[in-house]
Amino acid sequence: MQTYIALLRGINISGKNKISMSLLKAAFEEIGFLNVSTYINSGNVIFSSNMLNKNKLIKKCESVISDKFKLNIPLTIISPQDLSDALDNAPEWWDKDKQAVNYAIFLISPVTVKEIFEAVGEAKPEYEKVGYYKDVIFWTAQRKTISKTRWYKIPSSSVNNNVTIRNANTANKLLSLSNR
Repeated sequence: MQTYIALLRGINISGKNKISMSLLKAAFEEIGFLNVSTYINSGNVIFSSNMLNKNKLIKKCESVISDKFKLNIPLTIISPQDLSDALDNAPEWWDKDKQAVNYAIFLISPVTVKEIFEAVGEAKPEYEKVGYYKDVIFWTAQRKTISKTRWYKIPSSSVNNNVTIRNANTANKLLSLSNR
């Protein structure tokens, strides 16, 4: 039995794509996943499954969301080990300044890090720092100048539907919760 974390993209934001976490938990249980729990309202589901193929798991999760909630929600799945590995290999500067915003940007297959960087562009070093490890991009910016950054505009970029973003606190909490 393997533990996984499903990271849904774009739910419960500004009243759009509303999904109750208790109903989402129940839907994951109905399709046979075990030890299901959710964390906050942004679509984080921790669960266990005997399935080892992440692409099949993603399709199964997307299908249940489509069937139960009539929404086409892209998502990615990461194992606690892969999340731990990414966080352990985050750039040295990431999540050090608690006054800054620190985000982990998770790629939704089949997009690549290279495609994300090409679409969003190079970071503006006077306002932000961007680095990556495997399929997780790490971004830090000061709150007072965030609107001047290039990566703040990722929601209006052509790759917006190919990523799901979590702040550092959420990423760390998901790791903690998934290792119980």
